[in-house]
Amino acid sequence: MITARQSRAARALLGWSQETLAEEAAVSLTALKRLESESGLRVYESTRDQVRRALEANGIVFLTTEKGDGVMFMRDAANQGSKRQS
Repeated sequence: MITARQSRAARALLGWSQETLAEEAAVSLTALKRLESESGLRVYESTRDQVRRALEANGIVFLTTEKGDGVMFMRDAANQGSKRQS
């Protein structure tokens, strides 16, 4: 499951705004803001999945270790995505 921090970090690695990610993931900006909020707002799993897929399609790899969760940018994988930046 993608966390709020992972989504924000992934956007930062791609140089994307919330508006860009919402468009790439085909979710509403409001839904993305809820996902990225730290206030524990309820988010549909389908929204989390669409955001995760959009980020992965553009080179983001989600990491989970015993030390915590994170993200990594893989350039080769990004060549397969839309490579959109804003």
